[in-house]
Order: sequence, then structure tokens, then C-alpha cells
Amino acid sequence: MILYDYFRSSAAYRVRIALGLKGLEVEHRPVHLLRGGGEQFTPRYLAKNPQALVPALELDDGVVLSQSLAIIEYLDGAYPTPRLIPADPVLAAKVRAVALTIACDTHPLVNLRVAAYLSDELMIEPEAIEAWRRHWILTGGLQAVEKLIAPAPAPFCFGAEPTLADVCLIPQIFSARRFATPLNHFPRILEVEATCLELEAFKAAHPGRQADAE
Repeated sequence: MILYDYFRSSAAYRVRIALGLKGLEVEHRPVHLLRGGGEQFTPRYLAKNPQALVPALELDDGVVLSQSLAIIEYLDGAYPTPRLIPADPVLAAKVRAVALTIACDTHPLVNLRVAAYLSDELMIEPEAIEAWRRHWILTGGLQAVEKLIAPAPAPFCFGAEPTLADVCLIPQIFSARRFATPLNHFPRILEVEATCLELEAFKAAHPGRQADAE
């Protein structure tokens, strides 16, 4: 398998964590989102992912999957150990709710293409864009997640093992820190982060440990 990746992409970070938890080896092919106007817009990459986003996962038979949550759902079905989406339907719904809060309601509002539009088309100052990002990371994002995840002593978001919720939460925390978002009033989230970062799958997926890190 080939993972088209960018070291600082939260969505790609999620997939790297999932691959690591499942012990899967893939070839990494960096797609630099800033260099030369963005390598995601080259004809070669657009043929892989017409959305011009990372990640994309190319399977051994040449099929290309896009969208991080769809990729992780595929991995959970094709390589079911360990499970990232619980078998229990209620718990699975709770896990997906946290994942979707992050991946659909928070991350899209603070990502690169939104920031570029605010800057280039609406002529908004960089300081205001950073404030925008912090606002959406907190409002309806981490503020909600803090209440949605299971209370301590559960070491991970929903129990004794990491799930899709943890896989989405850790990259969002990294993004929050990049934009100087205060996190000290999220004690449960910080507990989960500390537990996750003890695992090699989370450590190895960190943006700073990627071959294309800058």
C-alpha cells in the first residue's frame, strides 16, 4: 500500500496512527501542500484524488481511497485487529460522534484551504485568521469532546483500548497547540493524550518524526 501524505496534515496524521496501531507497513509518498503552489494540485496527484486533499491510500491492486475516516473504516474492516470501531453499536456510535465532531465539525474550519481563502480572497489579517482557528478548535470542538468522552479512570477516550476517537483526538490536539490554543481547562483530554503518547503507534505518527518534516 502507498500512503500519500503530508507531515503536518491532521487528516494524514490520523491514518498514520491507525496504520501503526494495526501494525501495517506502507510506502509513504509525501505531497507537499505548500511547495510550488501545492503539489496536491498537480495532474499526477489529481488523478489519484480529485479533491486535491491528503491523505490518499493506494491499495496493492491500484484502488485509491480518500478521506481519512473512510480510509480508517476500510482498514478496520480489512484488518480487524485491533478494532478501532467497537462492535457494540452504542459504543461505536459514541466513538464515531467524537471522531465526526473533530473531523467534520472542527478540522474543516481551520485547515489550509480555508485559511488561504480567508487570506487571499477576503484579505483577512493573519492575526484574525489565527483567532478564527482558535475559536473553532474550541467552540463545539474540544469543548464538546471534553464532555463526550468517557470519564476517568478510562485511560483512552472510551475505555482500555484506543479507538477511532483517540485516533482523531491526538492530531487535533497537535493542531490546537500549533495555533496557541489554550488546553489547560481540558483535563480529561490531556489525560487521554498522555496515555496515547505512551504508545509507539502514536509516537511514530507524530509530524515531527516524518521523513518530510520541516
